[in-house]
Amino acid sequence: HVGEPSGLLRLGPRRQRMSRKAYIAQKHAASQRRVSVLEKRSSEDDLGGTMRLGAYDCELKKGSLARKVYGKDMISERHRHRYEVNVSYREELEKAGMIFSGMSPSGQLPEIVELKDHPWFIGVQFHPEFKSRPFAPHPLFKGFIKAASGK
Repeated sequence: HVGEPSGLLRLGPRRQRMSRKAYIAQKHAASQRRVSVLEKRSSEDDLGGTMRLGAYDCELKKGSLARKVYGKDMISERHRHRYEVNVSYREELEKAGMIFSGMSPSGQLPEIVELKDHPWFIGVQFHPEFKSRPFAPHPLFKGFIKAASGK
């Protein structure tokens, strides 16, 4: 699984392992306990109101599938989204089997997540299709096809 068209990773079965309050917060926009949050931008980085636009660096976790796929520890990927994962749920999500395998250099913004008990699941906050070409596919697409073909 690579990314989501809306830029948000759907929590799926992980939400069953999260607290009921966190799950309800994800489903109800008025809740105070949101798993995804609308990111606020300062005037210095405001390229599109509340939207996060452009290329951002990402540090990949040692031993992660993402690091194996990319073959390096630091990447830069292009973003175009409004929502971020609420990092106050990181510990709870990790207990439920989610691996935060790519983070912003500040450690505050999750960029890539994986599932510990899944053969090939990578969810991304950025858009890999922005850097993919017909004869030069993005590393995530190549990695997914390789895994699906059993090679």
